[in-house]
Amino acid sequence: MSKTAVDYSRYECLKIEKTGKLAIVTLNQPETGNRIAHRFHVELQDIWADLARDRDVNAILLTGSGKYFSVGGNVKGMLERPGGDVFEEGEMIEPSGGRRIVQNILDCDQPIVCAINGDCIGLAATVALFCDVTVAANHARIADPHVKIGLVAGDGGAVIWPLLVGPNRAKEFLMRGTLIKGEEAAKIGLVNHAVPAEEVYAKALAIAEELANGPTWAIRWTKLSVNKQLKDQLNLIMDTSYALEMATFQTEDHKEAVRAFVEKRKPQFTGR
Repeated sequence: MSKTAVDYSRYECLKIEKTGKLAIVTLNQPETGNRIAHRFHVELQDIWADLARDRDVNAILLTGSGKYFSVGGNVKGMLERPGGDVFEEGEMIEPSGGRRIVQNILDCDQPIVCAINGDCIGLAATVALFCDVTVAANHARIADPHVKIGLVAGDGGAVIWPLLVGPNRAKEFLMRGTLIKGEEAAKIGLVNHAVPAEEVYAKALAIAEELANGPTWAIRWTKLSVNKQLKDQLNLIMDTSYALEMATFQTEDHKEAVRAFVEKRKPQFTGR
């Protein structure tokens, strides 16, 4: 099979490095806490398809730069969204964008190992948890706090959390927007491993290199087989959760939650 060259130079929010058969993808805007604004969102859709067709890559390691893995979406930017539409930095994020990120992760042939080096919030948590193997720092906080800003967890949290920790635990985490540290997350099966912060990258790298140098098709087709269940759940749940998230953008509770976030006060919800 001929090699397929892939040009990663267009990526600005992600840093892509290749070493041997391994691709290392780093969320690379530490000055913002790797906040997922518009371009970041688009790059997180595209990178998995580019990597999937890169014949030089047998495994992928995903991590974050700086103190955090990612603080999640741009809550302050929601104040400027006209009429509740999904706008970021003057451009509209496609309503299907969140689904496409998850689909492309699941469709990526190569195994993906995620090193959760710090706090991992919202959409970032969805991205991390849909990876094939997760290694978290003991101190790293993981959460899908959509409800804290008056929104349904529509971009994949309602799919992956129940699969990892069971429906009731997942509902409590998602309905309360609760933060869970890496050490506890490993105990309940939300992540595969939790280790001290200084060991996260090395452990994730060792697993990724083992997979990169293992029996390629046995590994890829094992991933494909297990992912059938994840894809079934994605198709069952995500259209509903995403539509309901879009609906909650129109509520007064969401607008109040965003104002309260910006003003650093407790929101006063009215059920409207």
